[in-house]
Amino acid sequence: MKLSSAFDRGRFLAIARPALFTPRRGAPRRTQATASRHVRRAQGPPSARDARRLPSHPPPFPPRRDLASPVDRPLVFFAADLEKNARDEISSRPRARPAGPGAAATHLTLPPSSPPLLRFLPHQKLGNDAFSAGKYAEAIEHFTAAIAVDASNHVLYSNRSAAHAGNQDFDAALTDAERTVAMKPDWPKGYSRKGAALHGLRRYDDAVDAYEAGLKLDPASAVLSSGLEDAKAAKARAANARGGGSGDPMGDIGAMLSSPELYGKLATDPSTRGYLAQPDFIAMLGDVQKHPDKFGQYMNDPRMMKVLSVALGVSVMSGEEAANGGFPGAAAGDAASDPAPPPPPPPPKAPEPEPEPEPELASEKKAALEEKAKGNAAYKAKDFETALKHYDAAIALDDTDISFLTNKAAVLFEKGDYDACVAQCDAAVERGRELRVDYKAVARAMTRKGNALAKKGDLEAAIEAYNKSLMEHRSADTLERKNAAERQLKEARVKAYLDPAKAEEARERGNELFKAQKYPEAVEQYTESIARNPEDHRVYSNRAACYTKLAAFNEALKDAEKCIELKPDFAKGYTRKGHVEFFTKQFDKALETYQEGLKHDPENEELRDGLRRSMIEIQRGSTGQVDEAEMKERQARAMADPEIQGILQDPIMRQVLNDMSTDPRAAAEHQKNPVIMAKIQKLINAGIVQTR
Repeated sequence: MKLSSAFDRGRFLAIARPALFTPRRGAPRRTQATASRHVRRAQGPPSARDARRLPSHPPPFPPRRDLASPVDRPLVFFAADLEKNARDEISSRPRARPAGPGAAATHLTLPPSSPPLLRFLPHQKLGNDAFSAGKYAEAIEHFTAAIAVDASNHVLYSNRSAAHAGNQDFDAALTDAERTVAMKPDWPKGYSRKGAALHGLRRYDDAVDAYEAGLKLDPASAVLSSGLEDAKAAKARAANARGGGSGDPMGDIGAMLSSPELYGKLATDPSTRGYLAQPDFIAMLGDVQKHPDKFGQYMNDPRMMKVLSVALGVSVMSGEEAANGGFPGAAAGDAASDPAPPPPPPPPKAPEPEPEPEPELASEKKAALEEKAKGNAAYKAKDFETALKHYDAAIALDDTDISFLTNKAAVLFEKGDYDACVAQCDAAVERGRELRVDYKAVARAMTRKGNALAKKGDLEAAIEAYNKSLMEHRSADTLERKNAAERQLKEARVKAYLDPAKAEEARERGNELFKAQKYPEAVEQYTESIARNPEDHRVYSNRAACYTKLAAFNEALKDAEKCIELKPDFAKGYTRKGHVEFFTKQFDKALETYQEGLKHDPENEELRDGLRRSMIEIQRGSTGQVDEAEMKERQARAMADPEIQGILQDPIMRQVLNDMSTDPRAAAEHQKNPVIMAKIQKLINAGIVQTR
């Protein structure tokens, strides 16, 4: 459908789809001449019409002479988030009437195609809503539809993996999770999805590996840490079950309640189906699955005992039912039958045996513990010599407790005798291996050894000690100490490599290679120069030029931005950055970069030329003088810009764009606001809004 004017068939609004127009009901037909006459009448005398033009925000290119003012220009914009908003307003809101009998309204239309983001977002939103409502099958359908639109979006595969896991289809969940990790290996959530799917498949070792891989990327992730703990706990329960039981009934119950088939049994049993809709029940069941030893706290809840009945396939009474005399329904059955004979009197209780006294500790061990307590008190009082005497006495009385050795090592550490501390920790580890003591005690000794080595400055040996400690017992404190030591070691190596003289020599070699058009070799020399002197802004500028020649635009942009960060008034840094943005067809960003550079060097011809070329390209795009393929590329790149997304998601800007299509008077008021017009100009420069 092609419109000859804004009043061919009432006012038209095009929303996020090609050829989708909604005329105002009852709008009379008007001819071109009639519409023009009403426009002139509504605008008033020439002086009033001129006053409506923008006085303080000229566009970055000369305005077209055939367009009277921004209000008279028809706008074409593509906004993914405006589709639902516009459709709702068309169906529910009364349309604003024109300012005059025939006032022209700026109409909005879509190009023949729109970016994929405009099409997959509705499916993703519906999938998220369905997932939140527990409708996993429906969520899977919506995420699959979104993937059909944009198969390169790793977030969609991650969401569908979660929906498959919620639907108990862990094989499909694992397939999507692995696809997510393959597409975005540096995204921690992908490993969380993979670990959850592997946990559901009872591949606990693989689940632990997946969670640990994610924690390497994001050590502070609570989701990954919790998943890792759950996987390790499930692995331990499975190992106990294979070994004929651990003797821990709570652990066996936890393993049984953690079975993936449990939710299916509860959903199919009429007596437990309703429990799955109760948030407190889901929280209670999850708490028991993570901490089986808490099962006793919930035994009086009839729901928990019913779940245990379904899991075991037998009837189990809760404490409340037992107190009432049996299972629910038993009283009704008894009432219908003959009264039962009275129960026989209980036999007399046998006298309870007196509890045996607890065995007393050996006198040597008891004395050793007393010496340890005295040593701890002296340690807290900073009386290290006295503490050492008491710990030595405790070790002489009982050499089977390595805590005496590690406490003595702590005293030596505080005294600054790090070599003696390391030796004491090694003795504690060796003695602990002989006695097969708790692995946590051995890990504590290894961590203390790492602390002493770090204080000595032997960071490599300290990191090795921390790694051994983490193999015995994974402690957050030890992990943080290891990471800190690794950072210190890296910084020390960087500082040891610094040499400004050698950096200058490498930069000169890079310049010669650049002149000879040997760009890869020049990059190597510039990289060496940066390693020797990372504060020289010129080297980043030179390497950015090499990367631009090699079409490695991402690396070139990083170097140009680093150059500007080190030297904000260095004009060449802005030319490097502007050239990269221009070559990647980000003309709106290139325009801003060139303008920022001209603030520091107004007479720079290279910046002026870049500014002029950017204005020309923006004007070509905003007036529809580029082919459809290039326009689609510009739109897709612009829609990926967080700043553009923020403008389009702003409710105020949504209303402004809507007013420009339905209410010319409101549009004229909006144009008086410099903040709003700056955002409109940003959309025009990015190619989201077009003037024709």
